[in-house]
Amino acid sequence: MSPNPSPAPSPSSPAVIEALAWVHVHEGRLLCVRPEGKDRLYIPGGKREPGESDEQAVARETLEEVSVVLRPGTFHRVAVIDQEAHGQAPGTRVRLLCYGAEHDGEIVPDNEILETAWISYAERERCAPAIQDLVELLHVRGQLP
Repeated sequence: MSPNPSPAPSPSSPAVIEALAWVHVHEGRLLCVRPEGKDRLYIPGGKREPGESDEQAVARETLEEVSVVLRPGTFHRVAVIDQEAHGQAPGTRVRLLCYGAEHDGEIVPDNEILETAWISYAERERCAPAIQDLVELLHVRGQLP
């Protein structure tokens, strides 16, 4: 008797990109960034390096992108956003873990970041879909008028 054949592959589930990001609202506007090669605005953040905690990944990415140091002990989860990933293969989703934290230093674009922008609720269409969802959530909570 021959061994059982391998089961047929199941339809693959959509790819999910997990990213961590810093949410910083000042005077009713959300800090956004535009990376090189992107046509929409995002918030500072990126993918976790092996072995990094959420806090370490957010702090590293924020330092790399906008040159500020996030203060340990001030981190708090703002939201988890699940949305279609902008600029990726169809069906790809992004799971964006959003954290707030106090910071030290002046916000200045660095590395692959071409510009920073302070976005109001009315300007949310300039953002990638996941960031639009975050802006909507912050608006509902009264943090972005």
